[in-house]
Amino acid sequence: MLEALIFDVDGTLAETEEVHRAAFNDVFRETGLDWHWDQALYGRLLDVTGGKERIAHFLATASPAMVPTVAAGEGMADAIAAMHRRKTDIYNQKIASGGLELRPGVEAVIRAARGAGVRLAIATTTSLPNVESLLRATLGPDAVGLFEVIAAGDMVRKKKPAPDVFLLALERLGLPAERCLALEDSINGLQSAGGAGLATVITKSAYTAHQRFDGALSVTGTLAELGGDGAAIIAALGRLHAAAPVA
Repeated sequence: MLEALIFDVDGTLAETEEVHRAAFNDVFRETGLDWHWDQALYGRLLDVTGGKERIAHFLATASPAMVPTVAAGEGMADAIAAMHRRKTDIYNQKIASGGLELRPGVEAVIRAARGAGVRLAIATTTSLPNVESLLRATLGPDAVGLFEVIAAGDMVRKKKPAPDVFLLALERLGLPAERCLALEDSINGLQSAGGAGLATVITKSAYTAHQRFDGALSVTGTLAELGGDGAAIIAALGRLHAAAPVA
């Protein structure tokens, strides 16, 4: 029986990656770095999960000559962390300004979950402030309370594709993986959820539509494609879950 849905955030709840990309480019300009991440480059960088990790990877592979400039007066890790904190501030300002909507079917599922007896959780690589700002901007000031558990990237040692964040969500829900279903949009997310023993439904996003999702329970464009209203989508997810192979 399906007892809980565990949502990813970026690309799954909403198409947030362009907002992230713009925030990265803004902080690069503020910092005086001659960097610009266009869509093609950012798509490749998304293979590296975590904002700080993404900056460090780019610095090491594409712009190693900038190491002295970035780390001037402080250690590299501290410099990257400071840059990422400012990027998070910019991202949250952009989200709070409005205009971003949840992906089709997502709000309907969230609103219908309680009536269907399904608990809600989040397992994401992004940081907790990013999750909270997105939920408030799209679902209202009390939206964070709709989710019983929020497991974020800054709460675990290893980020996706490691299973840590999904394992944390399961621990806090107090449920075994076989009673839950993960909702993801990327191969890193699929591998992370699978590593935690979770069956996974993929809704392909703008930056992951080209990826292959071998082992996913279902691959679709949006949750709305699974049914009409929220109750119908949850019922469809329940049927998929019931048909999942036993781990």
